[in-house]
Amino acid sequence: MASNADFVQYIADQCSDAGEIMTKKMFGDYGIYCNGKIFGLICDDHFYLKPTKAAHALLREEELRRPYEGAKEYFYIADVDDRDYLSMLVRETCKALPESKKRKK
Repeated sequence: MASNADFVQYIADQCSDAGEIMTKKMFGDYGIYCNGKIFGLICDDHFYLKPTKAAHALLREEELRRPYEGAKEYFYIADVDDRDYLSMLVRETCKALPESKKRKK
């Protein structure tokens, strides 16, 4: 089951105070990026955040799930209606993630 485009846009809008948010369709679901850095996934209308110590300290409740079979565990974020909370999680997660590697052409 793929994610609904309206749900994907809702998550992107909710995270938008963290920076420039972009989504990319990947295998029927979506990767979500902030300022060019991937920080999460949207799969089957669920939002998953890459696990970092920074986000862990801010989570209201911690639940690790695999977004799809064979994936690493991500933080499952059930509370997607609090825009300030999501933006804060995204901002702090992105600070903790390594810089994207430049691809050679």
